[in-house]
Amino acid sequence: MWSRTYSKRVSGLQVNKVWMVWTDVNRWHTWQPDIEYAELNGEFKVGNTFKLKPKSGPQVSIRIIKVEPGRQFTDLTCFPGARMFGCHEFIAYDDELEIRTTMSIEGFLSFLWRKIVAESVAHGMEKQTEALIEKARSV
Repeated sequence: MWSRTYSKRVSGLQVNKVWMVWTDVNRWHTWQPDIEYAELNGEFKVGNTFKLKPKSGPQVSIRIIKVEPGRQFTDLTCFPGARMFGCHEFIAYDDELEIRTTMSIEGFLSFLWRKIVAESVAHGMEKQTEALIEKARSV
């Protein structure tokens, strides 16, 4: 299994604002410039799926597999021979909030999907986190 994590601690940011931005899947394209669209039908809850179309690739279907409101969520993208997980965590400290994203991929073809998709996604985690922070501050 391959994984990469990016984490940043910020002060003066409320977790409920970050959570509100992250769970508003249909508006991800407004703060993530590499996304053409994301579309969630229904609620942001375990078992539901959304479609995501990156500007540089084909549309994928992503399943929400874990939700702890205000704390974390995990999504799953299935590829032939591999599964990619995105774990998004929010850890509150006294006056800071840590935003941590871990991308991982497993399966017998994970080496292939790592090169095609996962490394690019992981490379963009810092930029995505900065955009998330900026958007949450403006809410």
